[in-house]
Amino acid sequence: MSEDAVAQFISPEKKAELEAEYKELKFTKLLHIAKRIDDARQLGDLSENAEYHAAREEMAWTQSRIAQISAILESAQILSSDHSEGGVISIGSTIVVESKGKKKEYMIVGAQEADPLKGKISNESPLGQAFIGKKKGDTVTVEIPAGTQVFTVSEVK
Repeated sequence: MSEDAVAQFISPEKKAELEAEYKELKFTKLLHIAKRIDDARQLGDLSENAEYHAAREEMAWTQSRIAQISAILESAQILSSDHSEGGVISIGSTIVVESKGKKKEYMIVGAQEADPLKGKISNESPLGQAFIGKKKGDTVTVEIPAGTQVFTVSEVK
């Protein structure tokens, strides 16, 4: 990992997903797009060839995504399954919290995997940052756009 790179925390599952996408883009999609560009070139005048321009744009996007995935994988720190040592919340922990009489379950994940609708919150989010380092029984106060929210940690998995 280069000194400028910021560590990105990902699960082993996300790493495998990114590796599969990388292989698909690099070894299948790029070749297909290159063939489309070559076929479009064979038709002659490129200035008015919509297929050629569309294929070039798709090639640029694909190359950009390949570079992005490569950078993520290069700087990735893979989360281990032993992430809640001593009951302390860390990246990879699944927690149950209670607020206003309602229980919610969250998993603290790296930014690449965050999906609040599925209960996966980023370690970089205000909520994720507030929970890191806390233990079962701790009370956590978080400033969120909707106002101040108070949570009690019920369980750390």
